Amino acid sequence: MNRPRDLVAAALVAVLLAPGAGAQTRRVPAKKPAPPPAAEPRTEPAMVKCPQVLGDGVRTKRQYCEVLIGNDPAQGILVSIPPHTGPTTLLFDLHNRLTYSEEAVKANRAYQRFTASTGVLTLDNTLISRAVIQSEFRTQADLVDRVSGGSGPGGVKAVAPTGTEAVAMALPADVMQVSILGEKLSVVRVDGVDDFRAQGRPIALVSNIQVEYRPGPTKPAPAAPPKKRK
Repeated sequence: MNRPRDLVAAALVAVLLAPGAGAQTRRVPAKKPAPPPAAEPRTEPAMVKCPQVLGDGVRTKRQYCEVLIGNDPAQGILVSIPPHTGPTTLLFDLHNRLTYSEEAVKANRAYQRFTASTGVLTLDNTLISRAVIQSEFRTQADLVDRVSGGSGPGGVKAVAPTGTEAVAMALPADVMQVSILGEKLSVVRVDGVDDFRAQGRPIALVSNIQVEYRPGPTKPAPAAPPKKRK
C-alpha cells in the first residue's frame, strides 16, 4: 500500500466535497445608508408685508392688517413661505372690520351683520382658495379687540375687529409666496343693506398669520471668487 499517495488522494476528495468548493465567491452588496428622518413640522409666525396696517391690539398685542379689495396679487397682503419639503399650511384669523359708534350702541341702532369674502392667490394670480367671515355686531362686547393709536377715549381707534374666523388653508408644495386680497363685503344694517366691491376699499382685517411646514434644504451660499494675487 502506497500510504503517502493514499493520503494525498483522500485530501483531494475532501476538498472537492467541501461546501461551496469550486464555486465563485459571492460578494454581499454593502447596505445603503438609511435616509435621514424627515424634519418635524413646525408652526411659526410668517414673514408678512402688509400694505395697510391698522395697528396693534390693546388686549391681544396682535398687529391687525387691512384686507383691501383688489385683483393684483402684488398689491395684497404678501406672505412668504420658508424653504420647505412637501405642502404647507397657511394659518390666520380673519375678522370683520367695524367702525365703532358709542352713540349708535346707546340708541340701540348699532346692529350690523357683516359678510366679507377674501381670496388667497399665488403671485401669478391663481386662486388657491377663499375665506369668508360672517358675524353680527350689537354692543361693545362683540368687539374682538381695540386698536391703539387713535384719538378716541383711551387712545384707541374707532375701527376695530369684530368676529373671528380661524382659517387653515393648504398650499401647494411649490408655492413660496401668497397674497391675501379682498373680494366683496355685504353689510346689513337696521336701515338697509350695503354691498362694497370698489377696488382699494378695506373690507376686513387679518391677524396672527402663521405658516405650518416641514423645513427643507436651503440653497448653499455661492462660493466666494478666488482672490487675485497682487
